[in-house]
Parts: sequence; structure tokens; C-alpha cells
Amino acid sequence: MKCIASLQRVSFNRASGKLLRAGAVALLLSPMAACSTLESFSSLNPFGGSKYKTKILPDVPAQAIYDQGLARMAKKDYGGAAKKFEELEKQHPFTQWSRKGLIMSTYAYYEGGKYTEASASALRYVNLYPSTRETPYAMYLIGMSYYNQIPDITRDQENAERAIVVFKQLVEKYPKSEYVEDAKYKITVASDQLAGKQMSVGRYYLRRRNFGGAINRFRNVLAKYQTTRHVEEALFRLVEAYLGLGIVHEAQTAAAVLGHNYPDSRWYKDAYSRLTGRGLKPSRSAGSWIAKLFPIGRSSRT
Repeated sequence: MKCIASLQRVSFNRASGKLLRAGAVALLLSPMAACSTLESFSSLNPFGGSKYKTKILPDVPAQAIYDQGLARMAKKDYGGAAKKFEELEKQHPFTQWSRKGLIMSTYAYYEGGKYTEASASALRYVNLYPSTRETPYAMYLIGMSYYNQIPDITRDQENAERAIVVFKQLVEKYPKSEYVEDAKYKITVASDQLAGKQMSVGRYYLRRRNFGGAINRFRNVLAKYQTTRHVEEALFRLVEAYLGLGIVHEAQTAAAVLGHNYPDSRWYKDAYSRLTGRGLKPSRSAGSWIAKLFPIGRSSRT
């Protein structure tokens, strides 16, 4: 493989201060040489002469680049592996190797804990290749990148919300995917985290006798996260909050729903004690929003 180049020579006329052309510039590359990378650099003579040196770097076969990426993965050099897999798209665009390199760079970023890079790379894969065999896996990695960044309930839960959205899309779009069952489980865990955040804030308001603010938080738990473990306590806290406001029929309804769905719950025993201590009993009010969320015969238990 040869690369033939003729370099325009330029001389400087010191007397006139003008540049004089000594010849025409031509750069000829054969079709084979065009597939290679040409690195050129020159060392200029301050008195007008020049030296020109060329270096030909042949293309690296796709399989070789891929194997180099795998070798770096084996050494747990995930950042280096990701960069190596990305070379496939640069050197072999619009090929199966390019597609394979994109999903592997996504995986390498994910394994290396670079979740921002992993989710961005995976999203790009889903957008470019929405119907390949690896597309559900790419979407799963997006969800897992958010899921692995879910903080404790004292902090913002944006990543939990994002994870739920992505996992639900995975379940809906690719119901036969091998990742569906785990996605459903992760939805449950992330939902429990969001419910826990609502409960934490609700208890905070309750301690400060901000009964309206507390009720709104506990209501969110019942409306959005009925399959989580926080429902029992949320119903009990509603009994407390409504008694604090003097809205007896809602407190009685919350206790009645709690007793119907969780008769052996310690929360129900506490709610029952709170009501009877005031000469009241659990009683379902048909007009209550709580009763509408939990119709007779329906249980929130999973």
C-alpha cells in the first residue's frame, strides 16, 4: 500500500517580501491507501526549505479491536474497554461491528460504575436500533443505571422515579424479554423507596401537627404505591391525622379499611385502640376517598 504525495514548495523572496509559488500542490491517494490513516508532520526550515514526512497507519480489523476490548474487560479496565469498543463505530461505521461495539461499550461503562455514560450510551443504542435482539438489554441497562444510584429516603428520589419509568417501558415494549421479571421486581423495590420517602415526610409533618401536609403525603402512598409495605402504616397515620383535625368519619374509615385488609396488623391494633379510647369504632364511610380507593372485596395485599 503506497501513498504518493507531491508537496508544494514555497520560497520566500527577501527582496520583495512576497511568497512565490514554485509548483502546484497535489495529493494523490490510491483507493487502498484512502482506507488508511495518514499522519503527516513537517519540520520547517526557517530559511525557506522544508522536510515532509508521512506515516501510514493501516486499519485495524474489527475482530482485532473487539478482542482488544474484551482483553481490557478481563483485566477490569472498563474505561479502556469502553473506549476500545467505541473505536469500532469510528473505524467500521454502519456495520454489525459498529452496533456490537456500541452495546459492548455500554456494558463496559455500566460494569465500571460509569452510570451516566452507560445510560447515555444505552439510550443511543435504543434510538439507533429499536428492534434488535440486544435492544431490551440496552433498555434494562438504562433502568439499572438509574436503579443503582437510588439514594436513601432522606434524599431526592429522582433516580428511583426514572428507574420505574424505564423498567415499565421495558415490560410494556418487550414483554417476552428475559429481563422482564427482574424489571418488575426492581419496579417494586423502587416504588417502595418512593413510598418510604412519602412516609418520612408525612411523619415529619405529623410530629409538627401539620395534619393537612401529613394527610397529603399518606394519601400519595395509598394512591400510588398500594402494593408496597408502607400501606398499613399510612392508613394508621391517617387515623392519627384525621383525629387531630377532628374529622372523625375519615379516621374511622381509615381504621376500617386497615382492619379489613390487614386484620392481624399491629397498625390496626393501634388504630383500633386510638378510636376506642375516644369512644369510637372503625366504620366505613361510603363517601370517603379512602373507601373509594379500597372498595369492599378489594385488598391491597400482594
